[in-house]
Amino acid sequence: MKYILKYTFSLCLVLCSFLVTAQKTTVKDTIAIKKDSIKPKTERYGLRLGVDLFKLTRSFYDKNYKGLELVGDFKFTRKHYLAAEIGNENKTVADDQLNFTTKGTYLKVGFDYNSYENWLGMNNMLYVGMRYGVSSFSQTLNSYSIYYANNYFPKPTIVSGTEYDGLSAQWIEVIAGVKAEVFPNLYVGFSFGIHNLISNKVPNNFDNLYIPGFNRTYGGNFGAGFNYTISYFVPLYKTVLKTKMKEKGKK
Repeated sequence: MKYILKYTFSLCLVLCSFLVTAQKTTVKDTIAIKKDSIKPKTERYGLRLGVDLFKLTRSFYDKNYKGLELVGDFKFTRKHYLAAEIGNENKTVADDQLNFTTKGTYLKVGFDYNSYENWLGMNNMLYVGMRYGVSSFSQTLNSYSIYYANNYFPKPTIVSGTEYDGLSAQWIEVIAGVKAEVFPNLYVGFSFGIHNLISNKVPNNFDNLYIPGFNRTYGGNFGAGFNYTISYFVPLYKTVLKTKMKEKGKK
């Protein structure tokens, strides 16, 4: 009987040791599984395409204007975007002494820097940027009137119809704007830009008073522009964010 109790007690000790070891192994495995099940933090990169609503809607209510501008940007770092705009404009300017029509296409390329700190998965923007713009267009002088210092005499209107083809202009543009996500992957935004002409092919006996993509020149090399856009973000790939571990300072 004494030997049976001894063997039974020894067997219980062995079983208990197995149970403790198994429990430790299970806990370690559970912790490892939980660690493996935690998804790494990722950030989306892709292409955002849209249209300038300001130019699009203006074509409906302004009989002297027709235009369309497509916009796009590509996120290549967390803060930097490649950006471009391409468009077409047909505008008639009717002043007191001058009536002319400008039509042509333009392209603007550059970059944007986003100063807004986004949460993960968001691509909102509070940005500044630069563009290089180039435009190819033509001007048609519809009519003009001769200026007289004495207003007692009527101003005769001279119908011209002279067309100037093969015109071009280049400029540098500094812009600032905002883009915000209103629905998943759908963004609205606006921007304001200041332009400076660096090249301007002017026709004989006339001037480029309006340049597609640049707007009015106001008799100088400076101009300004505004757009209001709606765009859609197309995710192309994701990158895993590296977690920065804080090292304890050694005293």
